[in-house]
Amino acid sequence: MEKTYHLMATAAAGLESLVGKELERLGYEHQVENYRVRFNGTQKDILNANVWLRTADRIKIIVGEFEATTFDQLFEGVKALPWEEYLNYDSEFPVAGRSKKSELFSVPDVQAITKKAIVNRLQDAYHIRTRLPENGYFAQLEVMIDKNHVIVTLDTTGESLFKRGYRVNKGGAPLKENFAAALVLLTNWHPDRPFVDPTTGSGTIAIEAALIGRNIAPGLIRDFDIENMDWFDKKLSDEVRDAAEEKADYDRTLDIEAFDIDENMIEIAKENAKHAGLSQDITFKQLAAKDWITDKINGVLVTNPPYGERLGELDAARELYEQMGDVYRKLPSWSKYILTSDLEFENSYGEKATKRRKLYNGALRVDYFQYWGKRVR
Repeated sequence: MEKTYHLMATAAAGLESLVGKELERLGYEHQVENYRVRFNGTQKDILNANVWLRTADRIKIIVGEFEATTFDQLFEGVKALPWEEYLNYDSEFPVAGRSKKSELFSVPDVQAITKKAIVNRLQDAYHIRTRLPENGYFAQLEVMIDKNHVIVTLDTTGESLFKRGYRVNKGGAPLKENFAAALVLLTNWHPDRPFVDPTTGSGTIAIEAALIGRNIAPGLIRDFDIENMDWFDKKLSDEVRDAAEEKADYDRTLDIEAFDIDENMIEIAKENAKHAGLSQDITFKQLAAKDWITDKINGVLVTNPPYGERLGELDAARELYEQMGDVYRKLPSWSKYILTSDLEFENSYGEKATKRRKLYNGALRVDYFQYWGKRVR
């Protein structure tokens, strides 16, 4: 019988429920927790989740979990896990560590004890008495302790899932791709409606919208660490990607526009869209946000304008928000979604949001101000 693994999809604060919804759409039962969503699956499911999840950071195998308040308990708990099922005698396996609100609070000591326990287990399993060479395939491990509860994981992803592989140039302060995808998924947009990003920067929000609109798996053009591990069934690599390719809808017509006041950013955005294979799906144009007009109806606008984080820039940012309010209020059938760290945004924009959602762009607290349009038939 095929082995089932205990898995977690890690996520940024505030995006866990979105990751849960994605897993649900993929057919997985799941449990949402802070910074992660748990689910179970086979090797095929691990790769499938890596290929398909738009808003998660990583897919990790939970090798084991237990309680520990002493280093002896930690050592024995880690050593009791079946490491030979995941690691060869020569695998390279660095151990990252985290600890909070626990008796074992020294992270370097926690990492060292965990590493020593795994080495002991592998030496016994492979009948080796010398030092392990660690020149084989790479496997990133992590030991996390929270309130004395230990979870030990193996990362199957490698570079974070936000690294889709299409971004060749990013300009200044870009959004991570998975965060941009989350902004789109938090709207009421459907691919048959117009979509606009008036401050597109390197094009990430528009590109993620096009990937969603075409149902293209975000991890389709990159590989993952699990595919280099020799216990992984290599034939699944093509199988999962071929199945994902078949689900893509290349026939649908999309109406996605992206503007920026900076001509250089428009060139960068075009280049990124080209690498994503989406040049035909997005119309890029140099245009100031205040100069945009449209006679289209029932559209969705998503924007990540400059926040004015640096000294002296807040006034300029608030002037932009005021201009946006003047332009967007004339479009009652459009839904507008604006991300900013300026919690006084509504005052500048001149209208109270229908809803606002607290998110974190990296470590920065931001709010997603949502203005829902009245749809015209």
